[in-house]
Amino acid sequence: MNILKFKGYEGTAELDMDEGICRGKILFINDLITYQSDSPKTLQHEFEAAVEDYLETCADLDRSPQKPLKGQFNVRISPELHKAATVKAMNDDTSLNDIVGKAIDSFVNTNPKFRQAEGSEFVSAFKTEIGELLYSLKKEDRTKEHYERYLEVSSKKEGVRYVH
Repeated sequence: MNILKFKGYEGTAELDMDEGICRGKILFINDLITYQSDSPKTLQHEFEAAVEDYLETCADLDRSPQKPLKGQFNVRISPELHKAATVKAMNDDTSLNDIVGKAIDSFVNTNPKFRQAEGSEFVSAFKTEIGELLYSLKKEDRTKEHYERYLEVSSKKEGVRYVH
């Protein structure tokens, strides 16, 4: 999928063959903002106009525009993994947020297996990365059961999740 970018916002670029148009929507905000054009050449312009209109509408309504992905989210993991990550953070003299941030950065950016992996290839690479992360825990903080439990993953519509 092609992603359009403007003023910190991102949007999709889709082709609708039935209607003979290009269209998209602004991503990562709760408000539904769409745009369309008759050709790919003008879709970026329509996207930018939609972002500008969104910002102006928010100002007119005296409300703050939503910021795409503000950097905070909830993560649900088992108490055992939570403890293991907390112990690792304490041993490394850092914060749990830093540990989680580094794990996600490694998962998404530094491991070439993830940059282009999809479907079962992605799940396999994910299993390997989680296994390596757990293996890096100090031996006294992990058990075989601990290791095996978190190697099981399943893909769902909402993404990859741990299976307990």
